[in-house]
Amino acid sequence: MGGSGRVGMVLGVLGIAVVLAGCGRGPASGKKVFYYNEWDGIATLDPAFAKNRSIIWAIHQLYSTLVETDNQLRVVPGLAYRWEVSEDRRVWTFHLRRDVFFHDDAAFPGGKGRQLVAGDIVYSFKRLLDPVTASSGAWIFHGRIDSSRAFEAPDDSTFVLRLSRPFHPILGLLSMAYCSAVPREVAEKFGKDFRSHPCGTGPFRFLSWEENQDMIFLKNENYYGRDSVGVRLPYLDALKISFNSEKATEFLLFRQGELDFINEIDASFKDEVLSKRGVLKKDWEGKIVLSVYPQLNTEYLGILVDSSNELVRVSPLRFRKVRQAINCGFDRRKMMLYLRNSLGLPAESGFVPAGLPSFDSTKVKGYPYDPARARELLREAGFPDGKGMPAVKLLTIPVYADFASYIARQLEDVGMHIQIEVVQKSLLLEETAQSKALFFRGSWIADYPDAENYLSVFYSKNPAPPNYTRFSDPGFDRLYEQALLENNDSVRYGLYQQMDQKIMDASPVVPLWYDEVVHLINPRVKGFDPNALNLLELRRVRK
Repeated sequence: MGGSGRVGMVLGVLGIAVVLAGCGRGPASGKKVFYYNEWDGIATLDPAFAKNRSIIWAIHQLYSTLVETDNQLRVVPGLAYRWEVSEDRRVWTFHLRRDVFFHDDAAFPGGKGRQLVAGDIVYSFKRLLDPVTASSGAWIFHGRIDSSRAFEAPDDSTFVLRLSRPFHPILGLLSMAYCSAVPREVAEKFGKDFRSHPCGTGPFRFLSWEENQDMIFLKNENYYGRDSVGVRLPYLDALKISFNSEKATEFLLFRQGELDFINEIDASFKDEVLSKRGVLKKDWEGKIVLSVYPQLNTEYLGILVDSSNELVRVSPLRFRKVRQAINCGFDRRKMMLYLRNSLGLPAESGFVPAGLPSFDSTKVKGYPYDPARARELLREAGFPDGKGMPAVKLLTIPVYADFASYIARQLEDVGMHIQIEVVQKSLLLEETAQSKALFFRGSWIADYPDAENYLSVFYSKNPAPPNYTRFSDPGFDRLYEQALLENNDSVRYGLYQQMDQKIMDASPVVPLWYDEVVHLINPRVKGFDPNALNLLELRRVRK
């Protein structure tokens, strides 16, 4: 599959040896190409289906959104250079830049990319909601927009969004890859093949995609973004993504200098590279750079608590004190040390992770390791030393089986018998969505940088997903709805903390750890800054 009618010309500029052969990385080539590997592949380059990390990373290079989040999780201008909101917080007006152009494409007159206008935002958002598109991102606007006139373009440089009720995190939602600006001409010309013929306004433009081999993007010479001294971004000339499915191969290529970075450290080589304290071993110092940064991801165990469900009615997990006993019956700190080489923070506060501004471990109290308290809670629940308590099945996926076994062993010591069942991820997702999994492993990675995204997991009016535990509490719901209307950050954060504490007290979940973004980086790469959403940000990277 591959690029526009200008491929031959562009390759002449960039040098075939550099871009396609993946060699010629020395000074002689003169071109700065960034190399990384996607071991689980990339399914599509259509923003309407940007539902996982590998797709989002690629989309982020090719497309732009109205607003963006910076590496401090602040919402900053993107395609819109400024915006305002009405007094009732329901009408958002965005003023668009006039120097933004879509990438060149044969679908445009003369093959030349045209200027972005407000109508493109209207089209992109309506396309997201169109049942024909069947976008996995349609949920962004469901129940949130004024159904009669949600999206309007009063002129080419003004876009108006109308909400059905105030929703404070709306700007965070608009920064998601789903909300990328898409040109009607290209999307309609290629239809389903738009997945492999992308056209956006981002810092890189699409060149080619050889399925299961590689994907190549070139610098967008007309990108609107500039650095603080006015130099046009990006600094890189090209980006090449390979698709080696073996983690061991990926690490070998990185060691040989064939890749510029690796995302996450696989269990197969983490002990070779890292000490138990999470720092580089002496042999690797100076050869690679280790970057660790808080990530908006909570790893947890979920517990179904819907008392109308037959599974719950006959389970000891229906008792709050049993759920609390699980929470304090195992040592998260030792688990992180031995199984994660200290990467990630033990989740001893709430469900909301440490990377968010509303996080405050002094305000939200979770469960430090306390086996005596766990035994006491079991006794109070009617199971002294675990007597009379039936075994409980914990569903997990293969990559987390060792964590499940560790937790089960420690809970055995306080009187609980946990049976581990390892299933494939697709089955686990299906069972949790249908409320057929009583006790299960889960993770919640933020869609946008606001604690509301985590607390919505427990709002009773939300289905599964996201409310996999089927938690329902009128007091929690009232706080949740109140927080959506609150404009004052500190007041809203206080409401978030009250909600998080309610979750910890009721214990429909057992938070395990707050994750961290872990990158191994080649020392030749500069300006590769991490962020809590683990977005691949390459605009200011130099080699």
